[in-house]
Amino acid sequence: MPLLEISHLKKSYATPEGGVHVVVDVPEFKLDPQVQVALSGESGSGKTTFLNLIAGILAPDTGSIKLNGLELGGLHESSRDRVRATTIGYIFQTFNLLQGYTALENVLLGMSFGPGADREFAKSLLQRVGLDGKLNHLPRQLSTGQQQRVAVARALANRPKLVLADEPTGNLDHTNAGESLKLIREACRENGAALLLVSHDREVLGQFELVQELGKLNRAARECAPRPNSK
Repeated sequence: MPLLEISHLKKSYATPEGGVHVVVDVPEFKLDPQVQVALSGESGSGKTTFLNLIAGILAPDTGSIKLNGLELGGLHESSRDRVRATTIGYIFQTFNLLQGYTALENVLLGMSFGPGADREFAKSLLQRVGLDGKLNHLPRQLSTGQQQRVAVARALANRPKLVLADEPTGNLDHTNAGESLKLIREACRENGAALLLVSHDREVLGQFELVQELGKLNRAARECAPRPNSK
């Protein structure tokens, strides 16, 4: 059974002019357990909205999202929050670390929304991502690459079955981007999590064996794409 199964998924927003702008229109998408897939998506292709729908941060207009056999669409917001906390890890492009809390506290806080804080496991995750000596550092005391490593540890804190990554190397230089991508993929494998990563970076996409174009999956993105000049 697929870990993630999507069908006829749509999400739209009202425009200032009173119209409707369709952002996501994905007829079908599947992801098997422990598989790692990269989605190539340019600006405007709906990639962040697509991930937020899967994570339950946004509710779809229509369609079905099944995660580990559970239909998310029929759940109340509080129930979706619980599913996200226990089944999904999310690595945001901007990391979203709490600035007043240490690296260890950021991971522990992530655990508090799931089964509960496990200090030793949190420490082991930070050690795994190379931050053994930085447990008590605040985000501002860490480099950009180190902050992302905290975000990776936090995403894995509740032993998720699925990790979503939204342009996770977008704020890193070339060297750190390569190292961070390798770390994300290895950490997911070690923890038995599937990975769905979206990026527009060809070097990042080139590291994956399985790559799909979100623009081909998302009919809304195809309709908004610029038409070739007929001349």
